[in-house]
Amino acid sequence: MVTLGEIASYLGARVSGEGLGTIIRATSLAITHDSRRTVPGGIFVAIEGARTDGNYYVGEAMRRGAIAIISEKPPPTDFSGVWMEVTDARAALAQAAALIHGYPARKLKLVGITGTNGKTTTAHLVEAIFRAAGELPARMGTISYRIGDEEVAAEYTTPEAAEIQDFLRRAVAAGARYAVMEVSSHAIALRRVDGLEFAVAAFTNLTQDHLDYHGTMEEYFAVKRRLFDGGIGTRPARSVINLDDPRGAELKALGGASAITYALEAAADITSEACDFGFDGLRLRARTPRGEMAIESPLVGRPHAYNILCAIGIGLALGFTPDQIAQGIAQCQHVPGRFERVSEAGDEIAVVVDYAHTPDALVNVLRTVRSIASRRGGRVITVMGCGGDRDRTKRPLMGEAAARLSDWVIATSDNPRSEDPEAILKEIEAGLKVIGQNYELLVDRREAIFRAITRARPQDVVVIAGKGHENYQILASGKVHFDDREVAREALAQRRSQE
Repeated sequence: MVTLGEIASYLGARVSGEGLGTIIRATSLAITHDSRRTVPGGIFVAIEGARTDGNYYVGEAMRRGAIAIISEKPPPTDFSGVWMEVTDARAALAQAAALIHGYPARKLKLVGITGTNGKTTTAHLVEAIFRAAGELPARMGTISYRIGDEEVAAEYTTPEAAEIQDFLRRAVAAGARYAVMEVSSHAIALRRVDGLEFAVAAFTNLTQDHLDYHGTMEEYFAVKRRLFDGGIGTRPARSVINLDDPRGAELKALGGASAITYALEAAADITSEACDFGFDGLRLRARTPRGEMAIESPLVGRPHAYNILCAIGIGLALGFTPDQIAQGIAQCQHVPGRFERVSEAGDEIAVVVDYAHTPDALVNVLRTVRSIASRRGGRVITVMGCGGDRDRTKRPLMGEAAARLSDWVIATSDNPRSEDPEAILKEIEAGLKVIGQNYELLVDRREAIFRAITRARPQDVVVIAGKGHENYQILASGKVHFDDREVAREALAQRRSQE
């Protein structure tokens, strides 16, 4: 419990109004930037965003019972209550939330994983290592937020600072000593992770994505770099870095002797000389500072080998034994929507759903599938698309990647949002034409999935890329239920009935 006066002093705020002795208790909505979620006795932080200004909603927050406002602007002349004027409302939200919730990151060992691809799978692997070591784990990421066995669906990969601090407080209260979270570039840029104290920060890779937000790859990397260089207010105690990524060396230099590196190609602290994978999983022998480790995992494909090496590095940085690490990796059965096989063993074709929505991620998935399809003597059929209202420059790159590594591509709608789906497909087609491979454009995603599965030949592998675990599709008219896995299973059932 803290008082409004203590919060104002901590923020260095310019204060007006009476009631600074009022106590704020650590509850889930003690502080929020969403006026609709304000509760009696809570604090509303008015943030001026890209689309709307939170200061417009101060009246609503007060009607809902807020007892204090934090804002970059001075109070309106007719305002009655406690007003804290700060220079940066986002930073103030992060700082105040940490104070209110009792700095929970200091009470456990927190792992932050950043990178374009691999964050979700690596976080699940690390969570499994916690469990194998007998710890009650906490995990926050793209798919869900989980403490022990209690799980809720995620709205954002990395939510706002108030939600992060509340999650970590509840994790500590439940008995967790370790937590792992995915750290998106948006979250770093928007100061959602400011002040968090990371025991380990890990970097998976940097490939083209989010340029609609960051503008350039240089800026995209500069934002992620802040997780390692103190730009969030703290530096991690240890770092785990992928040296096969061109940006890895720079981050390794920041970490110095505290950095642990991994790679499949470059010389690194953690490497693997042998990696065997198929639809039944992968096996590798990892060379580590703690000796060789025999790893078996039900996860499929070379990209997961990188995720596993990263998880090994995190486990070693936290002091877990090689046996605990290997056991945890083996027990991580699958990650929803990450190279998730939805066909059954008796099916004459294989169907895989994957979240790959960047050119690099799609290339990595299709290279894995190409290798497996070659052994089966089948073709690679890819269903893919690109989201609307997002980075348009990657659309032809995605099309080219799909065409280069597939025998047949069906480009279809992803989450078109406010854009014309046909216009998005035309931009993807520019890349498809570069290769000139067999392709077609089909707006209806359900129809595209059915066409790929029902027209596939025996031994073919169908890849449905882009949405992975998502159980919705965002159209101009709003969000509707749509799950690639459900639709694929329906198509497979229809195919079986016709055999």
